[in-house]
Amino acid sequence: MSAGTTSTAPTGEVPGQGGAPAPGGGRDRYLDLLRALALLRVMVYHVFGWAWLTVLFPSMGVMFALAGSLTARSMRRPGSSARQVVASRLRRLLPPLWVFSVVVLALLLLGFGWTPQGPWGVAGTLNYLVPVGAPPYPERIGSPSGVLDTDWARDGAGPLWYLRAYLWFVVASPLLLWLFRRAAWPTLFAPLALTAVFGTGLVTVPGETGEVVEDFCVYGACWVLGFAHQDGTLARVPRYVTVSGASALMALGLWWASGHQGDERWDLNDIPLAQGLWSFGFVVLLLVYAPVWTRLPGRLRRWDGPVTLANNRAVTVYLWHNLLIALTFPLLDLAGVGEAASLPAAFLLLWPLLALAVLAFGWVEDLAAGRRIRPWP
Repeated sequence: MSAGTTSTAPTGEVPGQGGAPAPGGGRDRYLDLLRALALLRVMVYHVFGWAWLTVLFPSMGVMFALAGSLTARSMRRPGSSARQVVASRLRRLLPPLWVFSVVVLALLLLGFGWTPQGPWGVAGTLNYLVPVGAPPYPERIGSPSGVLDTDWARDGAGPLWYLRAYLWFVVASPLLLWLFRRAAWPTLFAPLALTAVFGTGLVTVPGETGEVVEDFCVYGACWVLGFAHQDGTLARVPRYVTVSGASALMALGLWWASGHQGDERWDLNDIPLAQGLWSFGFVVLLLVYAPVWTRLPGRLRRWDGPVTLANNRAVTVYLWHNLLIALTFPLLDLAGVGEAASLPAAFLLLWPLLALAVLAFGWVEDLAAGRRIRPWP
C-alpha cells in the first residue's frame, strides 16, 4: 500500500493529538510545524495528484517518525507501563475514527443500499472501527450526477491505511523498543532490508496481509528512527556520518525509482523500496538539523494559529479531507465551474468544508485525549 494516493493525508502520536513536547517541557514547535506541513502536502497531493510532491516532502515518513518519537517518549516516562502507553494511544486514535466510520457506513449501508459480499465482507466492516486490516468498500457506488462522485467510498476509505499501519506500529512498539535498546542499529535498518525483500516482488505476500507487511517494512525504519531521535542515539553519531549516509540512501532510492517507475513515473507511493529509502534519509536530515523551538520564530509566527489547529485536529483533518475532496467536484459541477479551473477551485473549496468538519467532529479528539472540549483550538 502506498501513502498519499487516493486509494491510500495527522497533535501527538496519531496524525495529531497535542503538540510535540520540547525537551524542557512545553511544545516543540519545529516538530509541530513538520506535522502541519506533512498534512498540507498530503492534501495538496490528493487534490492535484502531482507525483513530484512525494519526492519534495515524504509526508508519511515524517509523520511515522514523529509518532515513533512521541511513543518512545511516553514509554520512557516514569511510572508508565508499555500497556498503559499502548492503551492511551489507541484511546486517542479510535473515537475520531469511530465517528468518521459511522458516517461512512451509514452512507454506504443506509444511503446507498450497499451490502458487503459474504461473511468475510460483513466481518471486514469491523475494520472501519478497529483498523487491523483493509475495510471493504464498493469501487463505484451512486450516480455520476449525484452529490457525491461515484468513487467517494474508495476515496473515503483510502486514508484508513495510515491508521491501520499506525495501530500496528503502536501495538508493536513495546517489542520494537526492547529490540532497539539491545541492538539499536540492526533494529533501525532491518525494515529497510525487509523492504528490499517484500517491496520489490522478491517475496510476495498476497492480500491485505501483504499490504500490512509492506507498510510495516516501508515505514518501520522511520518509526524506529523516532526512537533514535528521542533517546539521543541519532545525535551521538557525528553529523558528517549521518548526513553522508542519509544522502547515500536517498540517492539509492532515486536510482531505484528511476528504473522501476509506474504509470505515475516519479510517484514514490508506487515504488516501495524507493519510498522507504528516500523517506528514511529525508527524515534523518530533518532530525539531524532540528532546532528546538518553544515558539515559531520570525515570520513563521504568523502561522502559529494554523499550526496549532493542524496539530490539535490532525486526526480529524486526515480522516475527512479525502472524502471532502470527493465532495468538492460535484459541487463545482453544479456551480458551473469549468474543467480548467476545477482543481484550483476544489482546493479552495476544501478549506471551508474542512472547517465545518473540524467544528462538527474535531471536539471528539479533545474528548479522546481527556482535554477540555474546544470547538476550535
